[in-house]
Amino acid sequence: MQDVPVPTTCIDGIELYYEIQGTGSPVLVIPGLGSDMRMFSWLVTAIADRRRVLVMDPRGSGRSAKPRPPYSIDQMADDAVAVLQAAGMNSATVLGYSMGGRIALSLALRHTDRVKSLVLAATSARTLPVRPFTWRWFVMDVLSQIPLPRSIDPQPRYAQIGQRQATREFDCTAELGHITVPTVVIHARNDHMTPFDLAEELQQAIPGARLVAVAGGHLSLLRRERESLLDAVLAASD
Repeated sequence: MQDVPVPTTCIDGIELYYEIQGTGSPVLVIPGLGSDMRMFSWLVTAIADRRRVLVMDPRGSGRSAKPRPPYSIDQMADDAVAVLQAAGMNSATVLGYSMGGRIALSLALRHTDRVKSLVLAATSARTLPVRPFTWRWFVMDVLSQIPLPRSIDPQPRYAQIGQRQATREFDCTAELGHITVPTVVIHARNDHMTPFDLAEELQQAIPGARLVAVAGGHLSLLRRERESLLDAVLAASD
């Protein structure tokens, strides 16, 4: 029996896993810190009959390679370009969630021709100091409430540390005014990981950006407010 080809591409020896579904206007989905594409399977299914959806596992997560740190957000944006090229997409609407939103911002700033429009979900251009108990609350309480597939690939501690460090070190606040693509910022008002004030900063600094506020916390857009996220992606990629 022949092996089924696995959809991967490489950049600097790092193997990146991705999947493509659907037809229509292209959409790239970039997951957040410590998560992988399977957290967005519902979204891919919901829009695949109207859009061509490309979803990737960032380096350090899921079925992509998990090299030893250091990682950087700009490096992961370059990874996203490699995935777009492998998928035969010149450009796409880019949805970035949490850390994925920072990758999307780097894409829009450094690879402008690759981005048609932006959906920035539960993210920011910079990091506020996070107390240790806040991170533990996020991992133990919030993530435990989301049904994840049993087969989800474990993330080594060093890869989680690498992603967290990359997220902390990224700050593109001073460059936001250079983003020229249509942008939607969608954020929960009671997000304790990424305070709502930082979403307002994005909306005010990116020319023409629109802010959509929803109820709940950092992961509510993956749960009870998922329809709001779906609507934002469909509108941005219309």
